[in-house]
Amino acid sequence: MPSYPVNKISTPDEQINILQITDLHLSTPVAAHINGSGYNDAGNCQRSFETVLQQALSEDIRCDLIIVTGDLVNKVRLATYDHIFAVLQATNIPFVCIAGNHDVTDEDGEHLPFFQRSLVAQPADSRLLSRHRIEGDHWQLLLLDSSITGKVAGEVTTTDIDWLCDCLDACDKPALIALHHHIIPVDSDWIDTHMATNTESFWEHMAPFEHLQVIISGHTHQEQVRYRQGVTVYSTPSTCYQFKPYSHDFAYDESGLPGYRWLQLANNGKVASWVERLDT
Repeated sequence: MPSYPVNKISTPDEQINILQITDLHLSTPVAAHINGSGYNDAGNCQRSFETVLQQALSEDIRCDLIIVTGDLVNKVRLATYDHIFAVLQATNIPFVCIAGNHDVTDEDGEHLPFFQRSLVAQPADSRLLSRHRIEGDHWQLLLLDSSITGKVAGEVTTTDIDWLCDCLDACDKPALIALHHHIIPVDSDWIDTHMATNTESFWEHMAPFEHLQVIISGHTHQEQVRYRQGVTVYSTPSTCYQFKPYSHDFAYDESGLPGYRWLQLANNGKVASWVERLDT
């Protein structure tokens, strides 16, 4: 069984195939009798996470690494993380996990409208990574923790930026950055108020590094592709419920199925990426 966390990846064809899953929002315990009409209930979030993983890993593509980009849980409970890590370890595929806002913040009063809820700061599980580098044959993968305890929005700190600059200065391999919060607006006012802050400083400091190729994130519960400074920036659907794209007010995308993203990092620095949805 691969050790956690993985620090190096080497493959026979020197290509890295990455499965990105995000925004699992699991709760524990989940009673067997819980059912719901949509994916935004506790039982369905757990079932769809495991079904997404099963479907993705049954596809005709070798999976070299699973990256979980935050919001593993809906409320911070040790037993929930234990379950998620057990499921991921059972795949025998190297994986890494970073924190999202729900991994460091509990929302009290979930039956209330969002702005009437209380946000309670929680410590991050020790298995969630911060400023972690994975070296591949031709790529470097840089993982950030953009979460802020007690907050929904995130931040790319000056310390994060310094660390990224050090990594990119020291190694000229093509680079991928993974974090939870989005760093380019997705034209949805309510979620864009909760994106990462300090992003203009981030982009300014990243400008000299032409080998920064890809950024992946979660948080927005939707699929988008954006471009800035020659970098391709991917937003990825949740393994559970989706948010309605381009909606100024909070709204679920009732027709949006759970999803996941594949990234193929080729040995010549090229990238292919696409989203799959859960089979109905």
